[in-house]
Amino acid sequence: MPVPSTTAALPDPSRLEALVAAILAEASAQGATAAEAAVNFSTALSVTVRLGEVETLEHHRSRGLGVTVYFEQRKGSASTSDWSPDAIRETVRSACDIARYTAADPCAGLADPERLAREIPDLELYHPWALGAEQAIEIARACEAAALGHDSRIRNSEGGSVATQEGCLVYGNSHGFCGGYSSTHHSLSCSVIAQDDSGMQRDYWYTVDRRQSALEPAETVGRQAAMRALRRLNSRRLSTREAPVLFAPELARGVIGHFIGAISGGALYRKSSFLLDSLGQRLFPDFLTIREEPHLLGALGSTPFDAEGVATLERELVSSGVLQGYVLDSYSARRLGMQTTGNAGGVHNVTVEPGPLDFAGLLKQLDTGLVVTHLMGHGADLVTGDYSRGAAGFWVEGGEIQYPVEEITIAGNLQAMFLGIAAVGNDLDLRGNIRCGSLLIDRMTIAGE
Repeated sequence: MPVPSTTAALPDPSRLEALVAAILAEASAQGATAAEAAVNFSTALSVTVRLGEVETLEHHRSRGLGVTVYFEQRKGSASTSDWSPDAIRETVRSACDIARYTAADPCAGLADPERLAREIPDLELYHPWALGAEQAIEIARACEAAALGHDSRIRNSEGGSVATQEGCLVYGNSHGFCGGYSSTHHSLSCSVIAQDDSGMQRDYWYTVDRRQSALEPAETVGRQAAMRALRRLNSRRLSTREAPVLFAPELARGVIGHFIGAISGGALYRKSSFLLDSLGQRLFPDFLTIREEPHLLGALGSTPFDAEGVATLERELVSSGVLQGYVLDSYSARRLGMQTTGNAGGVHNVTVEPGPLDFAGLLKQLDTGLVVTHLMGHGADLVTGDYSRGAAGFWVEGGEIQYPVEEITIAGNLQAMFLGIAAVGNDLDLRGNIRCGSLLIDRMTIAGE
């Protein structure tokens, strides 16, 4: 299948296709009964400016190839950054040597041929930014300067950063599939420190998109970072209590991420998920729907096929609160006696359907409780569903933010948290692979003084 053409910054797609064909041919010549290969190339520029001075300026150029071979149901994998014929031969030999000494696994093997992508739509993932080092430095400086100049209490900076990356990938296997695409990723961020008599507080902001034109202006990012740091000054602690908790959008997607982890094949076939055997069960309130939308044009999680060449398809993971499907690759699907869902390599644009309320409306519904804007630690146990994270944010009374809070812990059980979602905001954060608005959970334990 053809790969979209790219600019001179990337290799001709036909070269990558030829490399994949050569790897597969070499695997067959060395006795493999099946094989798959991927070849990738990327180039990137990143700049960080701190207090007006260039702190880092990095240009990355990387390439690699990987091959997995099967001798019936024995598997071996190897990779290299060398694209020469000798390197391909040696890499395939290494993979074959591994496979010959590996125990047979009845679930090992390529994705079923009928599940492979037959067409590769153009999802508008490639939007190169002709960004030079001098221009990148100017943008980073403007971003940081906007933050430092916003208020005299912004006393220090961890820097303004600009990054741009473009790359291409071609994957093929011995079922006859070969396909690829090019993509870009651009970002701008700033992190600053506010200080007054109460102490110091750090915060940040960032913007990311496949299109440079869709990024927030540098000055906007800088000012937003400054305002976020300033609003944390004079933070207090809370006494231990139970209260409703409103997760800001950038943190709400982490809550949904725990759900995705719990319904993923690896956790399920190892029986290490609190959502084992939960298909068809109500896990969320009936107003909540979660979709996977891999073909959204230009979205950060979009892809025409997964890491096994399986066609990606739009589907509902949760419909009216009821779990409709798991997140499976071919191996985990076979272990579970099911079919792959096209999720080798992860999910693609998981979108929580937004509700009617904006953030201000959610504060009114919250009435009295906690808004969480920062989380620390990794306190989610997917075996039991127990959840406990260090947190900071704002205490709310009468639907209005009263003061910032810090040095607290929020705790609960994910299964109860999912069922206890009282509202989803329409303030979707689109800066990642999980797209979610603010989440209001009816009750959690807040541990403080």
